[in-house]
Amino acid sequence: MATSVYTINKGINKPIEFKGLKAQYIWYLGGGLLGLLILFAILYICGVNTFACLGIIIIAGTALFIHVYKLSHKYGEHGMMKALAKRSIPTVVKSYSRKIFIGLCKKN
Repeated sequence: MATSVYTINKGINKPIEFKGLKAQYIWYLGGGLLGLLILFAILYICGVNTFACLGIIIIAGTALFIHVYKLSHKYGEHGMMKALAKRSIPTVVKSYSRKIFIGLCKKN
């Protein structure tokens, strides 16, 4: 049986890349696959037909791969974290009082 060797491309100041996935998306895919394994075990223990379990897992696994690869290509290494952080920045800061601005220019 031949062993498979997978190369992980990493240059200087470059993110880890494996089969087109960048940085944290490798972990997201691994966590998703672990979740699918647990889902299969739960469905099998509950008595669902084995072929139905396999069909559900294959469809969900395909959707997982497509979604994670799409996120990896769209956002890159840190883009998704930046996009999520940008949502939490308020568009407008309202102040109905002058009190906070009065004490700013005083020199003691």
